Amino acid sequence: MKDSTKVILFPNTKKQLEEEGLHALQEKRYKEALEKLNCLIDYHEGSHEIYIGKIMCLMELGKYKEAEQLSEHLLARKDAHYYHYFHIYLTILFQTSQYQHLMDLLEIEFEHNMIPDMLQEPFEQLYEMSGNMKIGIDEDNARSFQKELKDAVQQDDYMKQWNLVDHLRRLHAEPEAENFKLLENPGIHPVIKTAVLKWLRDAGVDRSVHIHKFETNMIMQPSKLTKISNEKSYIMIMEELEEKVKDNPTLYNLIGQLVYRYFYVSYPFTPDKKDVHAFTEAVHTLGQTYLQMGVQQEDLHSEAASWVESIKICNSLYLSIIDE
Repeated sequence: MKDSTKVILFPNTKKQLEEEGLHALQEKRYKEALEKLNCLIDYHEGSHEIYIGKIMCLMELGKYKEAEQLSEHLLARKDAHYYHYFHIYLTILFQTSQYQHLMDLLEIEFEHNMIPDMLQEPFEQLYEMSGNMKIGIDEDNARSFQKELKDAVQQDDYMKQWNLVDHLRRLHAEPEAENFKLLENPGIHPVIKTAVLKWLRDAGVDRSVHIHKFETNMIMQPSKLTKISNEKSYIMIMEELEEKVKDNPTLYNLIGQLVYRYFYVSYPFTPDKKDVHAFTEAVHTLGQTYLQMGVQQEDLHSEAASWVESIKICNSLYLSIIDE
């Protein structure tokens, strides 16, 4: 009797367990109901109603993770009861505050336009409620992150600053006055300043801000910033390098990392058009040196040699904050 794969329940036993389990569920005796329903499932007698009953018991007993996992298992079957399971799964996500995941799933379903008519309105209501709940949570998190960011600045905790700024950007939080001051503070790491600029750009900030990096200053509007990959000098450098090392993918990937890290750290200060060739020569030689390809940096002319040092410094600064 211990090996359920070799034992078949008598019809009367199956019927009795099913009736007793569902009756216990109706009577809100969830632990007892779960035991009965599990017994049926163990003997491969789990019908649609039995599985739904088990999920309800798990939820009522506060075992949401188990209920979530069982729902995902049932959804993977993609059988005739898919949307019944899906509705319950969404309910679990809502009750466990997984609002973004719930909304992402519903957006896919809305796009495919396969939802049964009777569930269309309930799903739309769940989506709207989740959006409202998420806004409230995001606002609370943003306030908490802003306070933590202020503390991290006072403590010179660069790693924490970068993570918090990234969280605030992803939450689409409204930048505060203190955030703008970070850009002109000489004590703030240049990588942190780039993260702040990305946040302000994504937030559509169109007021002029003062940026101080490497003893250089600029006043500009974050909303007018372009992505690094769209910077003209970046495109010119990468195109020239691609031509130089097209037969060496390893070298090209390494050089590409060095170029991106330089631009990220120095952003929005980028090489002028007249400096593109010297920069390209410098990063090409540096990449060959790192791969021990027998190239001597001493052979570079002075203009390119100065770029080598800048690229190395930016690479170190980038890796001191962002772990790749």
